[in-house]
Amino acid sequence: MAKSDSIGMFDSGVGGTSIFKEIHELMPLEKIIYLADSKNAPYGKKTKNEIIELAYKNTDLLIEMGCKIIVVACNTATTNAIDQLREKYNVPFIGIEPAIKKAALSSSKKSIGVLATKGTLTSKLFSKTSSTYTKDIQTIEVVGKGLVEAIESGKATAASTSVLLKKIMQPILEKDIDYLVLGCTHYPYLIPQLEKILPTRVKIIDSGKAVARQTRSVLKFGNQLAEVQQDIPEFYTNKNPRILKRFLGDINCKIRYLNF
Repeated sequence: MAKSDSIGMFDSGVGGTSIFKEIHELMPLEKIIYLADSKNAPYGKKTKNEIIELAYKNTDLLIEMGCKIIVVACNTATTNAIDQLREKYNVPFIGIEPAIKKAALSSSKKSIGVLATKGTLTSKLFSKTSSTYTKDIQTIEVVGKGLVEAIESGKATAASTSVLLKKIMQPILEKDIDYLVLGCTHYPYLIPQLEKILPTRVKIIDSGKAVARQTRSVLKFGNQLAEVQQDIPEFYTNKNPRILKRFLGDINCKIRYLNF
């Protein structure tokens, strides 16, 4: 692997762009290749074996494209497939887990909420992390059923999504929490909606900045950080590129359809 090789990323669609933005901001010299597997979204509804196979498919393509490190920009894929990926491939992987530890250690009320996909909440990795740090913490977990689909269809700010979000969040709103953990990379796009329905004391935590720092740390340790400006980011989606473009705004990048 060379320093000029790319950082590879994949997600079950557009959600991981929230992670991309943090990595791109922290390491602007790096070229990033992003796969939006929107055709198979949401991963959270699939079986563990199906998620693993999708993770293999995406990884094979990113390695073929010459990536030096791969960021699994999807909580569900991380919690269900990261161990298998690390066993199968000789490339560093950066995974994403809900920031349970930070919320649990920071909570003064000893009560936190977790909004995540079913695939993440039922995974062994999430269960292990949660049980380690929330022994004395009341943890209210809710499945964001339908939220990924709404975001993938470009309706993150729609009134219908706001209504759905309020319904999903009701069990959390009934408790006196002070932290809400977002357990899906799609969900940061709902933060403006969440801030309207949550008490002002509640702090919302996602994993974006921590993932970016960890990616840089691993590249630095392996002496793989780019030293000169590389090419602009490349995005590949197996659904409508216009929806992906909506989430990237005026970022200078290439966006292409690819049937993968």
